[in-house]
Amino acid sequence: MASDAPARRAAVAGKPVGHSLSPVIHNSGYAAAGLHDWRYTAIECAETELADLVSGLGPEWAGLSLTMPLKEVAVTVADTVSPLATALGAANTFVRTGDRWHAENTDAPGMVDALREAGLSSVDTVAVLGAGGTARAALAAAAQLGATVTVYARRQSAFDELRPVAARLGLDLQGVAWSSAVGAADADVVISTVPKGVADELVGVPWRGDGVLFDAIYDPWPTPLAAAAAARGCAIVSGLDLLLTQAVHQFVAFTGVAAPVEAMRSALFAAAAAR
Repeated sequence: MASDAPARRAAVAGKPVGHSLSPVIHNSGYAAAGLHDWRYTAIECAETELADLVSGLGPEWAGLSLTMPLKEVAVTVADTVSPLATALGAANTFVRTGDRWHAENTDAPGMVDALREAGLSSVDTVAVLGAGGTARAALAAAAQLGATVTVYARRQSAFDELRPVAARLGLDLQGVAWSSAVGAADADVVISTVPKGVADELVGVPWRGDGVLFDAIYDPWPTPLAAAAAARGCAIVSGLDLLLTQAVHQFVAFTGVAAPVEAMRSALFAAAAAR
């Protein structure tokens, strides 16, 4: 029998977005949670188009997941912005509240969740490889974990762009040149946010067997960096793990119901393996 409940909508927006696995995660969650009137799609949207997109969404829309290149412009488009998204200068989530749109960042808490799931119980030091957009979420994760953080990057200007973010998070940012990135192996947790291939030169680093490597890449997987760290005994967290954990926070924010995490995980990893 068809439901009389009004259809509800959500989507991931970005450009390009056709490769996104977010629809797999959310739609599998809707099915497992019995939310049969919910549908999650993908929308191609450039930075200059976000304001018009949001203003044109009807009342059936509960939320948007935002991917590149929309995360920074999102905080200027939303009606309200969470303290975390304000501190990071980036949002990956829009949640509808009445006729207004609230911007949130679920990347940072998603990172913490993924690290906890990998067995991390305590952390004193975090090393971040790279200083781009994902590094902002890594700084917030380090702050939530109560760790000191060192960032390794190729450009001094990248450090300069991160320092205000670190200050808003209450972190004392230590920036080190990429040429000394071998030092990252001494940290309790290493979070790699650099593009594919950039960290391959670090495969010979003597990784700590009791450490954790979080490589935000998931295609291809495993990366040479992750494979080398795993061979040394490190616990490994992938970009797929983060894709899931940040989506779980979004699912709850959009629907108001508990997320069926295992069903979402199974669908995500099956879809990724089939590519």
